[in-house]
Amino acid sequence: MSDFLAEEQENRKIRRKVYQADTLKTVCKSYYTRNTEMKERKDSILQNLHFLHGGDYNPDQWLQRPDILKRDIELMKEAHINCASVGIFAWASLEPEEGVYTFDWLTKVIDSLYQNGIYTVLATPSGARPAWMAQKYPEVLRTSDRLVKNQFGGRHNHCFTSPIYRELTGKIDRELARRYGHHPGVILWHISNEFGGACYCPLCQAAFRKWLRKKYGTLKQLNEAWWTSFWSHTFTDWEQIKPPMPNGETEIHGLNLDWKRFVTDQTLDFFNNEKEAVKSGNPDIPVTTNMMGSYEGLNYFKFKNAVDVVSWDSYPSWHNPDMGDVKTAAQNAFHHDLMRSLKRRPFLMMESTPSTTNWMPVSKLKRPGMHMLASMQAVALGSNSVQYFQWRQSRGGCEKFHGAVVDHYGGSDTRVFRDVKEVGERLEKLGGTGLTETCVKPQAAILFDWENRWAVEDAKGPRNAGIHYFETVLKIHKAFWDLGIPVDIADMECDLSGYRLVVAPMLYLCRAGIQEKLSNFVKNGGTLIGTYWSGVVDENDLCYLGGTPGGMMDLFGLRSEEIDALYDGETNRMVFRRNWTGKKEFGISELCELVHCSGAETLAVYGSDFYRGSPALTVNHYGKGLAYYAAARTEASFARDLIREISGRLGLKRSVETELPGGVAASRRDGEKGSFVFLQNFNPYAVSVKIPGKAKDAENGETLLGSILLAPYQTRIFRK
Repeated sequence: MSDFLAEEQENRKIRRKVYQADTLKTVCKSYYTRNTEMKERKDSILQNLHFLHGGDYNPDQWLQRPDILKRDIELMKEAHINCASVGIFAWASLEPEEGVYTFDWLTKVIDSLYQNGIYTVLATPSGARPAWMAQKYPEVLRTSDRLVKNQFGGRHNHCFTSPIYRELTGKIDRELARRYGHHPGVILWHISNEFGGACYCPLCQAAFRKWLRKKYGTLKQLNEAWWTSFWSHTFTDWEQIKPPMPNGETEIHGLNLDWKRFVTDQTLDFFNNEKEAVKSGNPDIPVTTNMMGSYEGLNYFKFKNAVDVVSWDSYPSWHNPDMGDVKTAAQNAFHHDLMRSLKRRPFLMMESTPSTTNWMPVSKLKRPGMHMLASMQAVALGSNSVQYFQWRQSRGGCEKFHGAVVDHYGGSDTRVFRDVKEVGERLEKLGGTGLTETCVKPQAAILFDWENRWAVEDAKGPRNAGIHYFETVLKIHKAFWDLGIPVDIADMECDLSGYRLVVAPMLYLCRAGIQEKLSNFVKNGGTLIGTYWSGVVDENDLCYLGGTPGGMMDLFGLRSEEIDALYDGETNRMVFRRNWTGKKEFGISELCELVHCSGAETLAVYGSDFYRGSPALTVNHYGKGLAYYAAARTEASFARDLIREISGRLGLKRSVETELPGGVAASRRDGEKGSFVFLQNFNPYAVSVKIPGKAKDAENGETLLGSILLAPYQTRIFRK
């Protein structure tokens, strides 16, 4: 046996040399060179890869068709695919009955991929459990918020608390790790799939009460934090506490907030169980889980230290006439920026569609050029991969009409396949430029905090018709995007010291010492932009006494007295007094805060209503820095003008020092080997862009001087 193992090890080395694809040499080196230097760098193992190009591959659906599996390999090579995500929903094929593992097909697939220069992102199958498990162990199924036990079906229809589900998940994960943890073709663990949702079963309720006991210690502390004396809702026994449910308690805001926190923590705990299981086979293989951008249900900042690399699934609704491609691009840019900001490192775009989705209201085809543009947008903002759902269309099931690289026709002579092939060819060429060793490095950040989002949207006032916290964050982000100024997304737990400008919109709930953090940031020379409806409640959603913004009145040099909510269609005006080089008047809607300045200077005032002439925009000198306060919700152009004015005074770096035409985005990735600037035209028509100085096209070596003409949906990349 020892002779056989030695021979097999030698054969593996030979196969590695023979089949290693040129574009993935860095991948192989990063993951499988077992020396001290690489082990010391395992926390940043994905930073120095060439680009990954691939997608979700479901060979378990085609085991009865070996001809198709063979053809898949041929087509992947033709499309310049170098990785495949395998096994995501394959539990029934891997374990058709409890304890009976049928892994031969998976071994053949991973071997075949590797022998053809294609690497495997190996998934744990916990995203959807097999029918035998639900029949034998019904406790693994979720219970709805009306306390109805779900029937078998769907995906993520399982209880994260269930000991049996955790045990069964751990068993198959460890078996996968044992078999494939040292396979040279496996480069990344893909934990489950798109975590989401909550369970209200007795096990989860008990876990929630345990979580509350750990946080508050005593019922007295909990009752005080939740202000349960209101409506006589005081709890006298831990067993009286239930999660917020539509046929039960929903009006204790502290309860609502803590339940959402618990759901994130319980999901993360389940993730860590799986992570521990797969790391048992080889701790050097990094792990990820595919997130969903700004998905409301989970605080993704809590996952940033658990994953080795961030990945997410990007599905913007291109060509939607209600939004337009430019606004869609700006929103998609926010999500890329958010995902990159979690670890402030390059991330992976784990899923995108090469053509259409089938779950949106309208399944619109991507227009010619859009697939390349959207793929390059991800790369421009920090992604080191372009991956798809899915490689080959399923014949049945709810996603049989979801876009795929290979459709039901099965050939390569399709528009979509050609689009994917062109992306693969471009990524291969870019992989040799050092681009993957760079990242976006902003000097500005926007505070977007999940817990604040949960609280502000649950607050019952001042505008139940729509308080639009998330939309406000997007509006501010688009201002940076329009100006070509790179920006990170941070929450209240993030370190802000490395930034020069921080925008903190609607900081309603304050936690994690954010008031002190912002005060120190400004005191040490930073510039802060705050807004109305800030510093209203503490981390338990209890209103501050003694004035708002709580803990920040000295910082902003003012006190808020009232906030006026406007009806839809009702407006006011912000009128500038002085010290302003831009437009002198802006429209106001929805919310107008009435503030009294104690040290702040008034820059602009309200133009109408009984508070006409009172401060609408102020600035306060605090320590070495400045704190601005926008007291009202303004039109989008105000955010752009304000950020343009302030960033100009601060000398913040733009991605390219030029005025960008509407619909043209500029992004910049910096590294030790230089800087790469992306110019992208999201318009369906050509646009000319002025280029300051001299630059060199990163792909064809052409010297760029003066201006360039961007074709519709075109991306140009040049080196500084």
